[in-house]
Amino acid sequence: MNKAQLVEAIADKLGGRQNAADAVDAVLDAIVRSVVSGDRVSVTGFGSFEKVDRPARYARNPQTGERVRVKKTSVPRFRAGQGFKDLVSGSKKLPKGGEVSVKKAPKGSLTGGAAIKKAAAKKATAKKAAAKKATAAKKTTAKKATAKKTAPAKKTTAKKAPAKKATARKTTSKKTTARKR
Repeated sequence: MNKAQLVEAIADKLGGRQNAADAVDAVLDAIVRSVVSGDRVSVTGFGSFEKVDRPARYARNPQTGERVRVKKTSVPRFRAGQGFKDLVSGSKKLPKGGEVSVKKAPKGSLTGGAAIKKAAAKKATAKKAAAKKATAAKKTTAKKATAKKTAPAKKTTAKKAPAKKATARKTTSKKTTARKR
């Protein structure tokens, strides 16, 4: 899909082709200007754009084999967000119709300030509480698992181990005979 096709795809939602073209131009211009100035542009659920510096190095000219000095440079980098990765990999299905497929940013996250700090504090306490519950659950399941172990279970694992060793010996003998030839 090129820029013209992108404009056509969103023209119906924005009330005309000219409005869509202006919107696409404005978004792309804002991303480019921010990345050029060294800022990172993150779109929740879609990905992030950032400027990366590559150091000076030596490369090889493929025609002559001569070593060539390459100057340091800055390049743009795009990293896809988790929501975008999930849709591309197929682990999540793309919604039908014109619905938004990437997650929207939480309320107040774009304005900054105290709302972000409060939300971060709530998430941190929720994570700590979940971690405590998980460790308590692991301890109880570990106690139950050790109580349930019996002698017959140990005998079955002992019988399986020699069978694996025998197959490993056979494969190594085949390899050694193949090497000798």
